[in-house]
Amino acid sequence: MQNYQAPADLLKDRIIMVTGAGSGIGRTAAIAYAAHGATVILVGRTVSKLESVYDEIENAGYPKPAIVPMNFDGAAMKDYEELAMTLEDNFGKLDGLLHNAAILGDRSPVELSDPEKWAKVMQVNSMAPFLLSRAMIPLLRKSGDASMIFTSSSVGRSARAYWGAYAVSKFAVEGLSQLLADELDDERNNIRVNTLNPGATRTNMRAHAYPAENPQQNRAPEELMPIYLYLMGRDSAGINGQQLDAQPK
Repeated sequence: MQNYQAPADLLKDRIIMVTGAGSGIGRTAAIAYAAHGATVILVGRTVSKLESVYDEIENAGYPKPAIVPMNFDGAAMKDYEELAMTLEDNFGKLDGLLHNAAILGDRSPVELSDPEKWAKVMQVNSMAPFLLSRAMIPLLRKSGDASMIFTSSSVGRSARAYWGAYAVSKFAVEGLSQLLADELDDERNNIRVNTLNPGATRTNMRAHAYPAENPQQNRAPEELMPIYLYLMGRDSAGINGQQLDAQPK
């Protein structure tokens, strides 16, 4: 998977949503999906960043994307339901969903954690993926071959001290993914659900988490794209309910 060679038309005619598409891995994945033929729905909270990705995709001659500004910290259930209706009206289906948006929060002992900041991390990192998944499942069912990818973390699989709400939120993501993988594994659905841990990657979040680290020692997001493409394309049919890593351990 990590060395997958994606055919140029891997995602032709597919509609794929990417959250956190304005920067980092989300931006890179959105562009990679578009480069392989997908119409990408760019979801994020900063319009200027989404517009930058939109322009890069359009200038490259890839399928015209769509922009959906959404702040997961404040979005309510009706916002997700309205988004689903808009997508159904404009596209009729959804073939893929990459849950990538997340915030780091404070790295501190639990006894010193601010409950309000903790709640915000849980809202953005775990509650929002639940609400978005809930709203998008009917559209994913209309695809003959849909894939949902949840972005995990090593601290969401084995917690480490001082990772606080971020670690707990990623444990919740792992649980939600396993739940959906089991629920959607039947004759009614063609939806596979997996979690993907990017590992140490050259992103702004990584820089905030490890300010003393030399970012050049980490892989660039572009180097992780083979497995992101594999999981979103038809070649990964049958891969369901797995905890996967984007980099070799």
